Amino acid sequence: MLDYVSAGIAFYITMLPVQEWILEFRLGYLGRYWSLISVAGLFIGFLLCLLIFVPLIINMTLDPFKYPDHFVMSGIAAVIFGAILWLGQWLILRQTELTPRIFALINTVVGISVFSVLVWFNQKSLQWSGGPIEGWRTGLIFLMGGTITGAATGKALDFYCGRVEQRLIRLERERVEQETQERERLLREKLEKEKLEQELLEAEMAERKRKQREAAQEEERLWYEEHGQDYADYADYEDEEE
Repeated sequence: MLDYVSAGIAFYITMLPVQEWILEFRLGYLGRYWSLISVAGLFIGFLLCLLIFVPLIINMTLDPFKYPDHFVMSGIAAVIFGAILWLGQWLILRQTELTPRIFALINTVVGISVFSVLVWFNQKSLQWSGGPIEGWRTGLIFLMGGTITGAATGKALDFYCGRVEQRLIRLERERVEQETQERERLLREKLEKEKLEQELLEAEMAERKRKQREAAQEEERLWYEEHGQDYADYADYEDEEE
């Protein structure tokens, strides 16, 4: 059993720091907690597995050395580790807008899947007792597997964040352009409205002056009519005097 635990430690102790090193460029200080919270999740998952498996093995409900019991145990362990790791990584990813929430689940599933494949290929060199890892080649395989998996998943998230960041920048640029165009349109409409109001005001003033002039002329004509002199004759008389 020590071989399998040592293989898991070798795999994740290289996978998580590589991910953290890549993600720190995108997540800032949050990336520093990536390995810590993931290791804590692995430790909690390991304790939960012990609490579940030890009573089952003691009562001989499951035999870890027989088929298909070891597949059942592996499935239970994968679910427990996956849930705990996903929860810890999600708590980090949820604090930033650039990271996909689903990456925590994808990263956990990929990590567990790759580790399971490495175990399956190296079953002959792994022992249930004794160890640590039987043979330096097997240990190197798990170290390299963790490094490659961490680099691939971390770079995938980094690439995704870069694309999302570019999309957000483009959306922000489009939003600014739309706001600028909207302000220009409103300004043009305001100027046109003010010009129209000015023209209407000038027209009203001209009409008012015309009416006032006509009213004054009408009053003057009536005054002359009341005093027994036609307005036109008075105008001719004024012209003769001049």
